[in-house]
Amino acid sequence: MPPLPAAFHSTAAAVEERLGQAGIRLTMGGEPTLVPIDPQGAEWSVAADGPTKLPVARALAAELQRRAWPGSLLLFCPGKRYDGEVNPRWALRLITGRDGQPLLPWPDRPGAPPPTASEALALLQAIGTALVGDPVQPLPLRDPLAPERRVWALPLSCEQGRWHSVQWALADELRQLSGAPGPAGLRLPLEHFPEGALRQVLTLELDPQGWGLFLPPLERQPLEQLLGLVSARSQLWRPAELSGLLPVDAGEHWRVLGLTADPGVLEINLPVCHSWQEYAGWMALLEQAGAAVGLRSWKQQGERTEGTGGGNHLLLGGPNLEHHPFFSRPAWMVAVLRYWQHHPCLAYLFSGRSVGPASQAPRPDEGSAAWLDLELAHRTLAALPAGDQRVAIGETLRHLHADRSGNTHRSEISLDKFWNPAWTAGCQGLLEFRALESMPDHRWSSAVALLFRALVVRLLDAELRPSGLRPWGDQLHDRALLPSQLWTDLEQVLADLAAAGLPLDPEPFQAIWAWRFPELLHWQQGEAELSIRQALEPWPLLCDTPVEGGSTSRFVDSSLRRVELIGSAALRQRYGLRLQGRELRWPTDPEQPLAVRYRQEALFPCLHPCLPVHVPLSLELLEGERPLAHWRLQSESTGFELLTATAPEPAAAPPPAAALQAAGEHCSTVDLRL
Repeated sequence: MPPLPAAFHSTAAAVEERLGQAGIRLTMGGEPTLVPIDPQGAEWSVAADGPTKLPVARALAAELQRRAWPGSLLLFCPGKRYDGEVNPRWALRLITGRDGQPLLPWPDRPGAPPPTASEALALLQAIGTALVGDPVQPLPLRDPLAPERRVWALPLSCEQGRWHSVQWALADELRQLSGAPGPAGLRLPLEHFPEGALRQVLTLELDPQGWGLFLPPLERQPLEQLLGLVSARSQLWRPAELSGLLPVDAGEHWRVLGLTADPGVLEINLPVCHSWQEYAGWMALLEQAGAAVGLRSWKQQGERTEGTGGGNHLLLGGPNLEHHPFFSRPAWMVAVLRYWQHHPCLAYLFSGRSVGPASQAPRPDEGSAAWLDLELAHRTLAALPAGDQRVAIGETLRHLHADRSGNTHRSEISLDKFWNPAWTAGCQGLLEFRALESMPDHRWSSAVALLFRALVVRLLDAELRPSGLRPWGDQLHDRALLPSQLWTDLEQVLADLAAAGLPLDPEPFQAIWAWRFPELLHWQQGEAELSIRQALEPWPLLCDTPVEGGSTSRFVDSSLRRVELIGSAALRQRYGLRLQGRELRWPTDPEQPLAVRYRQEALFPCLHPCLPVHVPLSLELLEGERPLAHWRLQSESTGFELLTATAPEPAAAPPPAAALQAAGEHCSTVDLRL
């Protein structure tokens, strides 16, 4: 793909200029996902973790350190924990100072032998003594998973700037880590810790491969002090691994990039970006670093490429909570929510195959909220007086931006990280646009990010804001899901930006559209032309199903497919179509396309298990009753295969009008299950 058109960069500059004129600092973040070139193992399909994911994440982290942040600190952190999983998922964090410089000088001795057991114990004692001021005695522990590994635990707390250590009188038979996998610091027998004492323990583990530290949970400044001592005291040996938890204010004082385990993919949490140019630079760097270690942002499915199956979420926020652009501008936020609701292309065009109510990013009018509640919420927020309204915004919207089960994370525009004190990371002031999937080129992702940022800036003008929601009705899951209609909708969005002085060249978006909705068949004879493209189909949600581990899961029936047929006026007048022996009738409105829904495969569980599979699809092109061509579709990855073709006869008189009657007044979706 060629570089983004020059107009993108001029529009990006205009966006930043308008933000500056309004006194707004609008930050960006991203969560792109990567997979190996040859993904092997459940961790690259359905599981969050597996034997190959952490090693490749470490390789990518090292490559990013080399290319972007030399001397940065790599921290192995516990991530999110889900039901049915023994330990929290891991997360690697690359950390550097706000200016991009390392937080502290870190020993760089590649190939240096690890310390001996006595040297490691002496190192831990020296660190503790330097902080507490008195000699400390670490507690030795046994590891049932690796008897040769040496482990010491040192209770080490900091309260109001003063360090102290707790005497942990633990009987010998209890001096053992748990049998769960993971760093020793997550496997301590803390159920026997002194009552009332802070459970903050510095843990050192040593084996023939190297040594590592698990840092106790601390506030940022004490943690920096501890890291400084570790750096100063371990100059002879570089730790093979540092593990621990990030302080809650890390993002305000450090620059942090994350690599986390997610089902089927490796998720990258980009550092906070203060402009689109910075975001685009990170996306380009990530693609280059990923390629160097065998990772990419797409999968090969037969002859076609698809996204990773993971997200490419975009986040908007502020430089800090004291200078946050949305907290004091609730009407601006309401305008963003309304505009996105008016334009389905922003929810469907750049997302994955799974869309609609059962997807990972349902629109507000597909989720749990009633129409009246959405309208009342928007009207109330838009009328709030000046001042910090973060609590009102969060408490009003987070109950409405949720899927039909009440999950606030699953929403096209998620607010579960905006202002939600019920969650550990719920008060970050972030708007998360989740209806975005990974794409095979970083320039495409950057183009979409600029589109979203420019739209948000356009809506700073109160005269350009929508006054309410649009009642889509049945058209949302019918006509609005078809490729031709999504492109028409995006053209209107681009026209809105151009009219506001923020033009974007449509070329990258046309490429995304063609990749997103591959053409399955193209036939042309003179002015008669037929095109069939893969379309979108909301997959129905099934009931709770027991899964391994004693919990339940909710599946979707992903066997349903939809295609869109576009026929020129000459084709509609002269030729007919027959699918599975069934006549297809064009809508009377020449601007309306025709869609067909069918079942691709038999799954278990599924909706309507007694109904048959329709593949292979048999499509015939007819002139009157005479067959001209016959195609067969076995799989979307290969498209329609031509079986027979006959030269057409000279054009005859068009068929009577009655033969062109559509099944309904709106866009017709023929359902082969009926």
